[in-house]
Amino acid sequence: MRAVAAVSTLAAGSLVLAACSGPAEKDSGISESSTITVAWEAPLNELNTSSSNGNATQNAVITSMLNGAFWYYNESLELVHDESFGTFEKTSDDPLTVKYTFADDVKWSDGTPTDAADLLLEWAATSNVFNNVEAEEDPETGEVLNQDAIDAGVYFDGNVPGRALITETPEITDDGKTITFVYSKKFADWESDFQKSDIPAHVAGQLALGIEDADEAKAAVVTAIQENDVEALSKLSKVWNSGFEFTSLPADEKVYVSNGAFLMTEYVENSHMTLEANPEYKGDLKPKVDSITIRYIEDPMAQVTALQNGEVDLIGPQATADVRAAIEALDGVESLNGVEGTYEHVDLVFANGGPFDPATYGGDAEKARKVRQAFLKAIPRQQIVDNLIVPLNPDAEVRNSFIIIPGSSDYDDMVKGNGSDAYTAAEDIEGAKALLAEAGVTTPVNVRFAFNGDNTRRQTQFALITETAAAAGFTLVDASKPAAEWGTLLSTGQDQYDASLFGWQSTSTAVTESDANYRTGGVNNYGKYSNAEVDALFDELQVETDPAKQIEIQIKVEKILWNDAFGTTIFQFPAIQAWKNITGVTPISISPTIFAGYWNWETTGTTAGDEPSATS
Repeated sequence: MRAVAAVSTLAAGSLVLAACSGPAEKDSGISESSTITVAWEAPLNELNTSSSNGNATQNAVITSMLNGAFWYYNESLELVHDESFGTFEKTSDDPLTVKYTFADDVKWSDGTPTDAADLLLEWAATSNVFNNVEAEEDPETGEVLNQDAIDAGVYFDGNVPGRALITETPEITDDGKTITFVYSKKFADWESDFQKSDIPAHVAGQLALGIEDADEAKAAVVTAIQENDVEALSKLSKVWNSGFEFTSLPADEKVYVSNGAFLMTEYVENSHMTLEANPEYKGDLKPKVDSITIRYIEDPMAQVTALQNGEVDLIGPQATADVRAAIEALDGVESLNGVEGTYEHVDLVFANGGPFDPATYGGDAEKARKVRQAFLKAIPRQQIVDNLIVPLNPDAEVRNSFIIIPGSSDYDDMVKGNGSDAYTAAEDIEGAKALLAEAGVTTPVNVRFAFNGDNTRRQTQFALITETAAAAGFTLVDASKPAAEWGTLLSTGQDQYDASLFGWQSTSTAVTESDANYRTGGVNNYGKYSNAEVDALFDELQVETDPAKQIEIQIKVEKILWNDAFGTTIFQFPAIQAWKNITGVTPISISPTIFAGYWNWETTGTTAGDEPSATS
């Protein structure tokens, strides 16, 4: 899964609402309960992290604590199997066959066993095997033209390319504990293909099919998939796509059942969430604290203030020079500085009737390409890095690869051969003007520019890009949304913007991780980019196991992306984390970032949950 890094900011005046709480409840008996409070920037909006809207870091960090999984990443980004949740193994190379078996004592919090039915639904919803309709949109307005067909058909909006290689319905054992996937081709990243299912099959069945009994609902879901029951799958797809979206604690407890170390017990919109240790959890990743509270504080400096005041115990704010200096000035605080697995970039929308869409020019793809190239040349990437990132990381440079992280062994070879040198790090105003002249378009060209409007760093970038774009012949229109609305705009509101500025947060080290960003119809392909050659190259990459050949394919992909003016890359995120009165904090560069290894957290003194907030 790829996740959008939803880093955001909010005025410090909102800190009272975000950080205010009363005393933590104490358990009866000798020992008192222990609570750790974490500041996070963007609130959860969906529990289904495989859906189009739910596929975001703000959701993944929460589900990582709520739900068990077959594997996770350690501090060295090594894939570690959690056999207390279940086991999986490759049983054949030809055809590639992988068997998953759930542990006997893994249950959802309503008492229903977690088993093969859950993973069967995950496959059905993300493989596109059952989809029989696609959305047809008006290129100018983005309006869906065939809503009746979508309503009547089967349309799961998840899309995980490796799972499309599993074309035969997987077999499950009579006891429901084991499921076997047979791939139609080799798949390089088979080991990381299925981590977990955030959506319980029985709940999906209860909500979609109106079956009250959990076991009967689960059986109905399995039957619908095995028999390709279009009517039932149509109902299931709608629930799977959006039935687990919420921004405060739902009235229906079924919507937020979990099977991992924690249970969600409180969620106040845009304020805070409380997770309490699951008393029925039997796994190896048992937490050492009784509860974790996540306080949503968008402003990075407000997070630092909350840590200083004892309102939170752990923060991972967006790094700025001021934030770093403020953290270093605090007493009794431990901190880490590094680089995140997130990079900033600008994507363009190819099919919305806007300035980068060939349809705007009567289908003239070359004219639209030159307009896209001109816009990207006008972006002051070097100035953005110098102004915003170098003060935090003196070695920071403009990133010039969509796929490969700077500092990795293949990065230099990628940049040397991917065609990114067509775009200088500094803005090329004259080059942009020349391309617009060649395209024969009337200037200024209006570009609706979308970004998280609550994010200070993004606001600054928007101002810098606005200035240089204007000099080149583009007028930027602010199409930003506040943090709570930003993710939905990005994934579904392409009729409202032409370019977007955001960060990709990696959740995997898989070689095919970028597939969904650039493949036609990919779940992260928000710009509606489509290139048959790119799709074919990703098909090759999926089955290639030779590292040397993998990078060759990736370079070919990037050559096309840069030539098509898909978008542009800007910088790798600097990272900073800080904490006090707790031990065992081991952040990683990819999702779930500061929440990684939560089972090792222990309190060493008075934490934020032990006394009233200073701002209450």
